[in-house]
Amino acid sequence: MSDSRTIVITGATRGLGRAMTDGFIAEGHTVVGCGRSLDAVKSLAATHSRPHRFDCVDVADDGQVAAWCASLIEEYGPPDLLLNNAAIVNRNASLWEIDATEFDSVIDVNIKGTANVLRHLLPAMVERAEGIIVNFSSGWGRSTSPEVAPYCATKYAIEGLTMALADELPHGMAAVPLNPGIINTDMLQSCFGAAADHYPTADDWARFAVPYILAIRPSDNGRQMTVSP
Repeated sequence: MSDSRTIVITGATRGLGRAMTDGFIAEGHTVVGCGRSLDAVKSLAATHSRPHRFDCVDVADDGQVAAWCASLIEEYGPPDLLLNNAAIVNRNASLWEIDATEFDSVIDVNIKGTANVLRHLLPAMVERAEGIIVNFSSGWGRSTSPEVAPYCATKYAIEGLTMALADELPHGMAAVPLNPGIINTDMLQSCFGAAADHYPTADDWARFAVPYILAIRPSDNGRQMTVSP
């Protein structure tokens, strides 16, 4: 693997995804990312021009993901580092107060979205027998809190999915579930309100998260990892 890597990031237009995009590019890597907001994608593409690439993709839509992955493999080849970061959180409410539409949306983006990207990028990565997969989990994928049960369920699922995937990968690859820690993003503000201001911003977090993620190696395969300052 060369010093300059091709890095794929889902949910690249905001929060942790945007901060990682800026950080990886500053380190000399090529970033290919996606987001659901066309305006945000255009803004990111205007900031970071080619060879970087950003597309409007709903990871919950398997057809969109299939077309996007095929296109990026054709242009860049299999990624060296895949970060499944895209996620949403439910509004604060008891489980029985979350209707089916909202519950399904959280499941579709957080679990199915991750699986869709893996389904369409992994074959090329496995054929090459190289590459690191980082599926973003959460502290709420290893513990629980009230009023975020749907989100907790998805992140517990990411932990299990990733560790099972790790058992399937060839030697030379790794899949890890990553707890990024508690960061002041729009998602945290929706859960914590003003208390979110007591935590690091996404940009502050990225200063130590980017080198931490770049240091993940095949020997870490299946390891539950946590970013700590």
